[in-house]
Amino acid sequence: MKMNTKINPLTDLSIAKNAKMKPIKEISDKIGISDDYLDLYGKYRAKIDFEKIPMKDTPGKIVLVTAISPTAAGEGKSTVTVGLADAMQKIGQSAIVALREPSLGPVMGVKGGATGGGYAQVLPMEEINLHFNGDLHAITTANNALSAIIDNHLHQGNQLQIDPRRIIWKRVIDMNDRALRHITIGLGGPTQGVPREDGFDITVASEIMAILCLAKDLRDLKERLAQIVIGYTYDKEPVTVRALEAEGALTLLLKEAIKPNLVQTIEGTPAIIHGGPFANIAHGCNSIIATKTAANLADVVVTEAGFGADLGAEKFMHIKSRQGGFSPNAVVIVATIRALKMQGGKQKDSLKEEDVAALLKGTSNLEKHIDTIRAFGIEPVIALNKFSLDTNDEIEALLSWCKEKNVVIALTEVWEKGGEGGVELAKLVMQELEKPSKFAPLYDVTESIEDKVKTIVQKVYGGTDVVFTDTAQKQINQIKSYGWDTMPICMAKTQYSLTDQPKLLGRPNGFTITVREVLPKLGAGFIVCLTGDIMTMPGLPKKPAALNMDVSEDGHAIGLF
Repeated sequence: MKMNTKINPLTDLSIAKNAKMKPIKEISDKIGISDDYLDLYGKYRAKIDFEKIPMKDTPGKIVLVTAISPTAAGEGKSTVTVGLADAMQKIGQSAIVALREPSLGPVMGVKGGATGGGYAQVLPMEEINLHFNGDLHAITTANNALSAIIDNHLHQGNQLQIDPRRIIWKRVIDMNDRALRHITIGLGGPTQGVPREDGFDITVASEIMAILCLAKDLRDLKERLAQIVIGYTYDKEPVTVRALEAEGALTLLLKEAIKPNLVQTIEGTPAIIHGGPFANIAHGCNSIIATKTAANLADVVVTEAGFGADLGAEKFMHIKSRQGGFSPNAVVIVATIRALKMQGGKQKDSLKEEDVAALLKGTSNLEKHIDTIRAFGIEPVIALNKFSLDTNDEIEALLSWCKEKNVVIALTEVWEKGGEGGVELAKLVMQELEKPSKFAPLYDVTESIEDKVKTIVQKVYGGTDVVFTDTAQKQINQIKSYGWDTMPICMAKTQYSLTDQPKLLGRPNGFTITVREVLPKLGAGFIVCLTGDIMTMPGLPKKPAALNMDVSEDGHAIGLF
């Protein structure tokens, strides 16, 4: 389609509606997927039977897109990710973009969807942002089937002697609903079950979501589900899904969800979208299966990890890379003039004003994320995601700052120009891909839990120390006693700050992180550390995006973004 190089007044939704999609079989043919490996979900969507695809001798290289700490101004990380994949195609590379699936919580809340924006989007935008191919519903069902099996076990005599006070498995729903954070179930007499306290997490925080994204195949998925610890007995011994004999049923519910989904960008670049754990409360990466499948089908895989480099990227390096047996060959950090000015103290309602001083002050946040990526042995490329109100002086100030810091940066205009607006970025990334990899994790999994957390706090967040509450320390001691402490750490922390305090922007110094709970996730293969006031069930804002949504008489979405 013809790209408009002028400022386009259209919304992301209207641009997506006006785009002409290719039949999904044309997209699959482009990357060598035969019809035998494809399960069609209509004309423009499909699932890939990944286990049937022949393995390449040399998998494609992986480009990880991350960002500065997010602000209300927006950074456009997914937009840049999609645009970079389109740009790779424009410079002659065989490329696939691999993304996470959107959660209805943010879609109906404040963040919106996760399909990119402008002329750098994945399609069909409406279906992807809503129910897509049913993966999140399958995960929700599997999670809650396990909850039902647990409570039925209690009701039917509790042969395993599960202590109802020590059940750590929660129900989930794919929506922001603060009223469900703490509930009481089983009320109403003996026929209604065993009364106990319970609660809901959002689906993307479920361990089953993490397991789906970290499993290698169906067999590995089943084994991981069996290892889930749902709670403890009266004697404080762990109880697993295997003890409940429920792993077979859970695997059955997920047998289609484990297959990655194939769609396309506006420019016809193949896109694999699969899994969607949040990066502030989970590990924030799409599935290992999706990434490996993409690397088996293309020379360059452009993928992203949630929020800033302190969250999604760190977890990509320490969790996904370890379990997937690969590492990023290049890293892109997305930044905007608007967001950097907010990091420098500018208020959202005054971002239209030119303010080079605030911008340069805000570069402290960008610099920390650069330092973090360099600590892993990778030299990042900065993508300056251009907005229409950015002034020449502001742009030049940031370009000069990067030059002084010996940082490579590309002005990126993919929202407005599609892949053409990301060609400079694509060329710079290709230069990094040609260099030998020096990637190395920051800690060894055999180190103590305390030391691993401290390494993340000091080397990734820039803090000085960690404080473990009495509850967290008791949980750590228990984890050690069961021999579960040799797993990587999954920090649950606010995305808005390098600290555990959401309002501390920029690059704070001399701070400590408070870990209030430490939870073992044996199926996922990591240990979750809850910090500050972070919650695994978000709430809706005062004016949720859902209030602006509707459907037209011909069945098309209104107000979706």
